[in-house]
Amino acid sequence: MMCGRQNQRRAGLALAAAALLLAGCGQSADTKGADGADGAKDGAKGGAAAGASASAPASAKASVAPLGPGEVRVGGEVAKPYSVTLADLRKLPQASVEVKFTSAKGEQRHTYQGVPLHDVLKTAEPRFDAAKKNGQLRGFVSATGGGDYRAVFAWAEIDPGFAKSQVLLAVSEDGVAFDDAAGPRLVVPQDTKGGRYVSELNQLWVGVVDPVVDGAK
Repeated sequence: MMCGRQNQRRAGLALAAAALLLAGCGQSADTKGADGADGAKDGAKGGAAAGASASAPASAKASVAPLGPGEVRVGGEVAKPYSVTLADLRKLPQASVEVKFTSAKGEQRHTYQGVPLHDVLKTAEPRFDAAKKNGQLRGFVSATGGGDYRAVFAWAEIDPGFAKSQVLLAVSEDGVAFDDAAGPRLVVPQDTKGGRYVSELNQLWVGVVDPVVDGAK
């Protein structure tokens, strides 16, 4: 009898120990499952954050519309920035000018037809300080062409109220129309050299010197 009871007691202890072991394993498994879920959530949050971070620059870049072939963007210190193409320019009143200048290829003589630069910029409504005497004389225009070539003009050089000759956005040279994809060419009759005859024009930027001059004091 004593041996039987001892065997039953041992068997009971073994069963109890097995039950505790199984309970511990179950709890451990549940804990790992919760951590795994939290980890997945954290991973998802991290992925979403990374996705948002990656998409931010893309959306910022998308907000600046790329220029089409031959398109010219008019901007800077203007009230109404816009873009214009050769096709648009051909619809506007035209002027013609005969020019002579020197270039790397020697002396050049050509007849150009196009639109006065002043007319194109006036449409964008430059923001000059009307409270200052001849406030427009503080203005300038930066013209950018193919290959990031750039030239600068004082406003008085293009304003017919001050300048004797008209700077043109040319649409043709010697009766031959420029290719639409190439864009217009800047023609500067008063220049003796062709450095400011900007080809493949793609940007006209209007500015004023005040921020630069006043900031240098």
